[in-house]
Amino acid sequence: MPYEEGKIHFSGGKAFLNPQTGGFFRDGGAFSLLYNMVLWKKQESPDSVGGIEENMKIVVVGGGEVGYSVAQTLSEEGHDITVVEENEDRAHRLDSDLDVITIRGNGARPQVLEEAGIAAGTDVDILVACTDQDEVNILACWIAKRAGVKRVISRARALEFTDSPTWAKDLGIDVMNSPERSVAREILELLFVSSAVHTAELLDGRSGIYAFRVAPNSPLVGVALRDLKTLYPNFIAIIVYIQRGKTGSIPYGDMHIEAGDLCYIVTSREQAWKLEEIYQMKKSRPLRRVIIIGAGKLGFQVAWKLENLFKNLDIRLIDHNREKCERIAGELKRTLVLCGDGADESFLRQEGIEEADGLVCATESDEANLLFSVLGRALGAKKTIAVVRRKIYMKLDNYMSVDSIVNPNNALASVILRHARYPSGTGALSIIEKIDAEMLELVIPPESPVTGKTIMSLGLPKGILVALIVRNGEVFVPVGATVIRGDDKVMVFASSDMMNDAVDRLGVK
Repeated sequence: MPYEEGKIHFSGGKAFLNPQTGGFFRDGGAFSLLYNMVLWKKQESPDSVGGIEENMKIVVVGGGEVGYSVAQTLSEEGHDITVVEENEDRAHRLDSDLDVITIRGNGARPQVLEEAGIAAGTDVDILVACTDQDEVNILACWIAKRAGVKRVISRARALEFTDSPTWAKDLGIDVMNSPERSVAREILELLFVSSAVHTAELLDGRSGIYAFRVAPNSPLVGVALRDLKTLYPNFIAIIVYIQRGKTGSIPYGDMHIEAGDLCYIVTSREQAWKLEEIYQMKKSRPLRRVIIIGAGKLGFQVAWKLENLFKNLDIRLIDHNREKCERIAGELKRTLVLCGDGADESFLRQEGIEEADGLVCATESDEANLLFSVLGRALGAKKTIAVVRRKIYMKLDNYMSVDSIVNPNNALASVILRHARYPSGTGALSIIEKIDAEMLELVIPPESPVTGKTIMSLGLPKGILVALIVRNGEVFVPVGATVIRGDDKVMVFASSDMMNDAVDRLGVK
């Protein structure tokens, strides 16, 4: 049936609208945001000695998934944590499980914040507002900043708040971030490189981390990492981590690749497409059809980005809420917005699920997203991506027929960390929570003690790896004999508990 632009049609009861170790190869969690802000404060404080400054005062507004994780980890580190939470069930869980002070009430109210220690002359070091309500987050940060809190961070779900830096600047908010924007970029990268099960953006998009599974018929099976440069001399890429079965490690030169290994590789997207052919013995075909289930902020953002990137891509956005569908249809230009049930098999078949290159499940329900992904895979979708917000679900792709799982909370932490850990802007951090590792972008100061030394002479311990160096605009994979120079931009891969050691060893302040 032909679709008439701007009209609502009905079919089958559904409404839809049209509008260094191996040669060339060489997400932490939400709490990392605050943990690394602690490190930043230690760097600027002359009273800090040999580690994290003790007894920092941190207020977390919002005791949901992110807030709970933040409070749990930092309270275990010995810091004074106060959590402001309005919901009685969440507040009771915080009281029962954690060694924190819980204040019951709305975090946007001055009286409630005063009870949490935020008033004129406050000695609170950091406030992070991470509720699901933008107005509460913004107002809490505004009040805290004017009370004297040194650094404030706000989560912002509404995209208009992060369209430009004006809002944050005018309100005195140090960091305002939309998790929907950052996770939308991750979803697009997963669609572009279809065999990748995980991606993370590096160097402002010039490079990234891509996780590829080694196919049984891959020519890499049985190859030692140190031989890869000889076999594939034209690639700029480095394997930073190999997950084998239920365990994983940073690889070494004599390590041999095995079928089924999940290899985390740092490279560019162009090279990722070529690597995909070697690892999976297949290549990503151009996107022709993408189906998105869930017309919320994230689903809209993915559709909008796809519209702007592809003129001839068939994009279909499904949601059961007709009012939301009508509104979204007026905001998107070339996306077919359909009002229907994402779990309806006949409806999905009618809309061509078997020809979909990608199925993105982005409703507000983690469980529904996982279910929709499994169903879509069974019906023939080439790649399925499920959005989940609870950490407990992050490894279910090992047990369910879901190609990739993304978590907006991880994306939020990664993006904010580039601002929080190094306020000067010299560092960017990507968190790979599934393997408890981080990728950190650093600029080597000319006065650093490592300047003029080779990487092999640094004595970096196992668990720390210099993956890439950017020098005079050129990106290359270093070897042991590579000499580090002042102003080099380096990408460092390390386990989460060793990144602070890596920063210290490289002389970055």
